[in-house]
Amino acid sequence: MAGDPVWRIAVDTGGTFTDCLGIDPEGRRLRAKVLSSGALRMVIGERPSLHEVVLAGSESFVDGFFEGWTMAVAGESIEIAGSVGNRLELTEPVSAVGAVGAVGVAGAGGVASGAVVAVGAEVVLQSPEDAAVVAIRWITRTPPGRALPPVALRLATTRGTNALLESKGARVAMFVTRGFGDLLEIGNQQRPELFALDIRKPEPLYSVVVEVEERLDASGAVLRELDERSLAAEAERLVGAGFRSAAIAFMHSFRNSSHEDRAARIITAAGFRHVSRSSDLSRRIRIVPRAQTALVDAYLAEILGDYLGGVAGRLEPRTLHVMTSAGGLVRAAEYRPKDSLLSGPAAGAVGAVAAGRRSGYERILAFDMGGTSTDVSRFDGELELRSETVVGSVRLLSPSIAVETVAAGGGSICAFKDGRVRVGPESAGAEPGPACYGRGGPLTLTDVNLLLGRLVPSRFPFRIDSKAAAQRAGEVGADAVGGCADFGDASGTPADAVPTASAVRDRDAFLAGFLALANERMAGAIRAISVRRGYDPSEYTLVAFGGAGAQHAAAVAELLGIRRVLIPADGALLSALGLNEGRLERWAERQVLEPLATVAAGLGDMFEVMSAEARAALEREGVAESAIEAGPRTIFLRYQGQESTLAVGWSEDGPGAGCESELVAAFEKAYLARYGYLPESRTPEVESLRLAMRSVAAETSWAPRACVEASAGVETRPAPRLAQNFWDGSAWVEVPVFEREQLTSQEHVAGPCLIVESHTLTVVETRWRAHVDNVGGLVLERAS
Repeated sequence: MAGDPVWRIAVDTGGTFTDCLGIDPEGRRLRAKVLSSGALRMVIGERPSLHEVVLAGSESFVDGFFEGWTMAVAGESIEIAGSVGNRLELTEPVSAVGAVGAVGVAGAGGVASGAVVAVGAEVVLQSPEDAAVVAIRWITRTPPGRALPPVALRLATTRGTNALLESKGARVAMFVTRGFGDLLEIGNQQRPELFALDIRKPEPLYSVVVEVEERLDASGAVLRELDERSLAAEAERLVGAGFRSAAIAFMHSFRNSSHEDRAARIITAAGFRHVSRSSDLSRRIRIVPRAQTALVDAYLAEILGDYLGGVAGRLEPRTLHVMTSAGGLVRAAEYRPKDSLLSGPAAGAVGAVAAGRRSGYERILAFDMGGTSTDVSRFDGELELRSETVVGSVRLLSPSIAVETVAAGGGSICAFKDGRVRVGPESAGAEPGPACYGRGGPLTLTDVNLLLGRLVPSRFPFRIDSKAAAQRAGEVGADAVGGCADFGDASGTPADAVPTASAVRDRDAFLAGFLALANERMAGAIRAISVRRGYDPSEYTLVAFGGAGAQHAAAVAELLGIRRVLIPADGALLSALGLNEGRLERWAERQVLEPLATVAAGLGDMFEVMSAEARAALEREGVAESAIEAGPRTIFLRYQGQESTLAVGWSEDGPGAGCESELVAAFEKAYLARYGYLPESRTPEVESLRLAMRSVAAETSWAPRACVEASAGVETRPAPRLAQNFWDGSAWVEVPVFEREQLTSQEHVAGPCLIVESHTLTVVETRWRAHVDNVGGLVLERAS
């Protein structure tokens, strides 16, 4: 809001890109997108002297922005002494003579470096700071070494997720009840791949297991007292061996936490810095996921704590809130690593809902395709939540938005292995990136889109190497056919070495197969959250976002029978927008494990106690009592003797709402929809309760870009900016390329065509048409 002296900034760090949206004290909106490695890819525009380069492009950087950075070109790194706007001063002279991007010994005129940085060369400018800090400095125009203005920062990060998947967490000592030392090694005995003959179990996250003398019974009564003396001695020994993180998971501690509480005090006194108690993180039955939750929390505590502390210390924000896997915001000091693993996807889902509702849609399938993976979720009045979060081989007792993830993104590697074509799960990442980035990367979906005319090279912020993409495609094609495959260039005109039209069609059909495979995998993820749960995807609007979402959205929708796709304004930065739309939130859960008939009359009282706990937590964070509202209240029901539950909403509004008969009817309806039958003579049981309290939604502070209005009642056809060749599945056709910001609310364009904007591009497929709605959303609709 204008006049507010604090910058309001939202930063989402993904696997490939970091997105940043900011509102300055005067209310102006600013955007930035950097590589998650903290680097910028730029092109040299001028070479005034051997010590200077000038960056091409319209972006003007604040003086001193690149001080302390390095410039990498063709494998060599050169330090940057300082900068004035886009003019960089290098610490050593560099030749400006030679081929674009070439590197060789200059050797004359006192030139010390062996690099040749010519006009038109692509360079990578690498900051020593984290990508989030780089993005914030960019939009606030604050160079390194200078204090930033006061910032109210909202953050989503993959730091914890990456550390977990890459096994780069802390050394953890796992403290468990004696006799259960192999608890997590045995796990739940499920095979990761049912028909695999060579089972390779993942290595445990802990480095050592300590079996502790103590035992409670199933009701929480003490059977064996905690042996404090031996526990203290073992903790001191481990501290001497360098351990600083510990996880505690005792049997039946969800009923009685006293042994875990005492053990935590002893372990902390011995010198451990991070101690995670399973009873503190989840008061629910099931020792295996409860122990895994404590272990992951301890495993990531140091990494996330140091990261958030470093951001807070570097930026000195007025406030720092972090997005949880459940889509709410919490203060950094209260942020638990177990709640961080789906932070970015949750922010994207929140942003998709906000964008969809602004355009008038209430049933939404969120489709977030980035550089590394694709995340999908479903909204039908509320975002669907799961009581457990699954990441890799780990299952945590932590609420999260029901996000389905597949390893298919713009950077997913396309290859031919074991007799079949494959897309992912490996990704080229930010470094080296796709082959067309010119840094020796593999063939990726981005390269395939480029070679099939589904990208506009001139709209990239850096030079695209179509020949490198074609070369990698030829290598993969040669692997597939067992010989040479010349895939030509990216223009849609075959290279001279391809002799016949049929060979060209075979080449392009082979590349299109990668797109078809990726699209089917992404459609499968959407089926998992819709069809497999009893929902018809054709009744929803697909909200596509992320850097690559708009390229594949129409093709994925076609596979699912979806007739409408929404590409929101700033769709490539929608996860950051979701952070801006997020609300402070606290969840409360309670294990019940009683027949519904026994506890139905007391459910309202249980919810009130839980509401008071969650409300108090928000008030401690500074949210006024009048600014707190109740979120969804959910009862998890099952038939006695079953393990899986179904969620039933609880309401105290209306006649009969919340009573036993209403709950039974709702449960039976959900059960019938899921399983197709109702068992006879089975008693419904309340497994647990869950509710949320959240801050009242503020008036949106990130308004969408307004579209250009045309004359009322007049449908027009815009003039394309250019045209290019495009593979439509059977032949190359020339298609128009439109600028999104030039489309008016009355203009409709028919596919096939391309619509370009900053940071992304929309492919309008054959039999689809597109228009801009009255809030700037780009709507794609399939023809009847």
